[in-house]
Amino acid sequence: MPNAKLNVPYPCNEPILAYGAGSDEKKILKAQIEEMKSEELEIPLIIGGKEVKTGELGECRIPHDHAHRLGKYHKAGKKEIEMAIEAALKARKEWSEMAWEDRVAVFLRAAELLSTKYRPILNAATMLTQSKNVFQAEIDSACELIDFFRFNSYYAMQIYERQPNSSRGIWNTLEHRGLEGFIFAVTPFNFTSIAGNLPSAPTIMGNVSLWKPASSSVYSAYYLMKLFKEAGLPDGVINFIPGSGAKVGVPVMKSPYLAGIHFTGSTNTFQNMWKTVGDNIRSYKTYPRIVGETGGKDFVFAHSSVNAKALQTALIRGAFEYQGQKCSAASRSYIPESVWTELKDDLLEETKNLKMGTVEDFTNFVNAVIDKSAFDSITSYIDFAKKSEDAEILVGGNYDDSEGYFIEPTIILTSNPHFKTIEEEIFGPVLTVYIYPDEKYEETLHLCDKTSSYALTGAIFADDREAIVKAKEILRHAAGNFYVNDKPTGAVVGQQPFGGSRASGTNDKAGDMVNLLRWVSPRTIKENFNPPIDYRYPFMNEK
Repeated sequence: MPNAKLNVPYPCNEPILAYGAGSDEKKILKAQIEEMKSEELEIPLIIGGKEVKTGELGECRIPHDHAHRLGKYHKAGKKEIEMAIEAALKARKEWSEMAWEDRVAVFLRAAELLSTKYRPILNAATMLTQSKNVFQAEIDSACELIDFFRFNSYYAMQIYERQPNSSRGIWNTLEHRGLEGFIFAVTPFNFTSIAGNLPSAPTIMGNVSLWKPASSSVYSAYYLMKLFKEAGLPDGVINFIPGSGAKVGVPVMKSPYLAGIHFTGSTNTFQNMWKTVGDNIRSYKTYPRIVGETGGKDFVFAHSSVNAKALQTALIRGAFEYQGQKCSAASRSYIPESVWTELKDDLLEETKNLKMGTVEDFTNFVNAVIDKSAFDSITSYIDFAKKSEDAEILVGGNYDDSEGYFIEPTIILTSNPHFKTIEEEIFGPVLTVYIYPDEKYEETLHLCDKTSSYALTGAIFADDREAIVKAKEILRHAAGNFYVNDKPTGAVVGQQPFGGSRASGTNDKAGDMVNLLRWVSPRTIKENFNPPIDYRYPFMNEK
């Protein structure tokens, strides 16, 4: 090891490629998509760096063309979980004791590989298996994940260099140790960046991970494992164990070596995991760290001083980009009567004209929802609204799953501020609007705050500064990520650390030092250069 104090360069956010007409990046990406569509993968588990095939298979299908199978994947069971735990614990000692700069170097290299060679690969995989258009894939599977790798590496350096004060003759030092055991990373379908970050953020800090990706995103997750391997991550540090929640989660959660959970997914699943930890607390060798980001019922709140065009754009982008399948997506909006009169016709017309279809047609703004289960759940809310006397569907409301899981962007108007679609998380392209009298601005802010059990993202649109201040005050605990005159989606690593509280999770802020501190156990070391040689204190002398 060199006798040097090393510094990680301060990272810049990865530039977003435009994929304009005739651009090289568009040509390369389209060719990559065609290549991936032309072959069918068999995806193994990866345990201790070795491919493991169980024979119990799931399928990877294209949501916007569900007859097309991209591959099959092997599912883990109890035997494979035991193998993965053993492999992780075997890798842990050497990895945790490796110099921090060498661990960080793996992920800085991963960032470079992803910004170049793997960019079209991960973007194409995400577009195909998660039905994201090119822009949504680019900002997710490329830019955001690159940012996670680079910023987390920089934050790790900052954590390690923070040291306590020392008195004369004393040297106090602080070290941050990886946790004793393994981290269970459970990742969602909707963001490839989250899928890459949840197992790797603890790993940067000297931990080892068991990674269970969502079944509908195993395809892109497999390419992330290839990226980690090529970047130089040692075998066993991250173990890839797709499978059902029951067959994977139960044996993992019962292991005495469970040291932490890094989760993004449904509120119900997270609460069940937390309960399981409580039920097994006496059997663990350490208290597991529990970090989770779950659901949202995110709002856009308008004041009468709002710029109506800006509000319109935020509603469309916030509610309908990636088919509303973001925990941060705008799902409810509170609009004053005077603004609604000005806004309504243009908003409905723009929404009606949103182009929907396959991701391979780059002119489409809206694509398919992830699978049949999501399709059925989302459309049940639309059907409920159609039959209700308290609501009216203003635009959209149609759907078709004959070829792909397509649901029209839908706007529901309700006179009931506690209508089902304004309170419950839908996770689809459905926006519910509530109109309030202009003079009841403050009263309606309180209504917004109390309506949902979630507190993830929210936005206030106003030009009047007093109105903005009032909204920030009343909605202080309603959102962990709060936006002023901007849509409630699109948090950027290093700029807007992401996470919410209440039923939305533990608010441990992905993309910030706060998150990394959850994955270390500090040790303080005091060295006395001149230790006392007499137990007596001066106060004991009477003369």
